[in-house]
Amino acid sequence: MGNLRITAIGEILWDVYPDKKRLGGAPFNFIYHVWKILGSANFISNVGNDEYGKEILNFLDKKKFPADFIYIDNEHPTGTVTVKLNDDKTPQFKISAECCYDYITLNEESNRLINEETGLLYFGTLSQRGNISRDTIELLLGKKIKYFCDLNLRHNFFSEEMIEKALDNSNVIKLNIDELNKLKSIFGLSNDDVKAMEQLKEKYNIDLISVTLGENGALLFDGNKLDKYKVETKNIVDTVGAGDAFAAILCIGYLKNLDIKETNKLANEFASLICGVEGALPTNDSIYSDYIKKFE
Repeated sequence: MGNLRITAIGEILWDVYPDKKRLGGAPFNFIYHVWKILGSANFISNVGNDEYGKEILNFLDKKKFPADFIYIDNEHPTGTVTVKLNDDKTPQFKISAECCYDYITLNEESNRLINEETGLLYFGTLSQRGNISRDTIELLLGKKIKYFCDLNLRHNFFSEEMIEKALDNSNVIKLNIDELNKLKSIFGLSNDDVKAMEQLKEKYNIDLISVTLGENGALLFDGNKLDKYKVETKNIVDTVGAGDAFAAILCIGYLKNLDIKETNKLANEFASLICGVEGALPTNDSIYSDYIKKFE
């Protein structure tokens, strides 16, 4: 796989709807899509020693997903998020308090994975709400690999210092328009979206910045070119996980040195497909076929 050896670290959890539950967690959704498209990926996380945790491991086993670095935490429960869909099919989330993904630590095997078998590390901010997982992720920064950060600035589970470290260390940053507005306020950036992206690129030496705009598509900026792309999404079931699907294609396109126009188009189209299925992960793998061919 060369430099396409992608590892993610962070939460895997259950998205609990009023009448069902679906597997989720931004880092897991991201790496699941990467694995399906590239045929190889790794994921560092925890599940609880409870029914929810056992169900996760059973699901991954059936899918043959590489779970060697998902560890069982005997003291803390598996994470859950209560999901309520608004009338426009966008989700409202209620995130469970202290749980196993707040206690991710590294052992000899997971350290070796990062140091010897990872070309790019994906991380987010939700799994850094607790000191232990945050310390673990911060220990992994600054190595001679690429970094992709999804700034999930939800429910105040973040700090200015945490964001600054992420920006300082990341080659690729993905955020949505609400999160960009938060950064404008925190760091005194321009009110103009494009100028704010330029300021972030310049100050933190970021290779690629993506700002997703919901139904209005996404902006990509690499310092030389700015691209905006929008796809018409029909028959939306729910938008849960659309951003993670976008992130997966964005990451692969970046590592494959695709033109940002092509990357933005593919990422928007894939995210649109995920909006047409229930939950963040498709039950039918045919959704991946065109992307597997595209990135061969």
